Amino acid sequence: MVLLLDINIILDYLLKREEFYYNAKRIIEKCSDENINGCIALHTITTLWYLLRKVPDDRRRSALKSICELLQIVGTTHDEVVKALDTPEFKDFEDCIQTKCAKTAKADYIITRNKQDFSESEIPVLTPQEWLELQK
Repeated sequence: MVLLLDINIILDYLLKREEFYYNAKRIIEKCSDENINGCIALHTITTLWYLLRKVPDDRRRSALKSICELLQIVGTTHDEVVKALDTPEFKDFEDCIQTKCAKTAKADYIITRNKQDFSESEIPVLTPQEWLELQK
């Protein structure tokens, strides 16, 4: 199974956001399992770099390197980006690109806390809680 993790899941994990950390941690741990392949979009890693700019450089590099060791970085094609630009019904362009990256990765699911932003996704979208419940 392949999961594309939205940036909010990674931030929940790295920043140990109290309300969301436990589920994010469980998903990240599952991605280290040989049966679950976790991935993030290429632009997620650069956005994380920017968002974590107040974290000391060595800690930020270490945290992002650990994410890269656990999760695959996936991109998309020029044509898919152009298609995303031509999809006005997908209100959040960045999330549209997430779906294109998920498609490239042949993801089974996109995991996010913001399902409503992915209403036009070609890939099924679940919250962390929903996906974890499927694993029981």
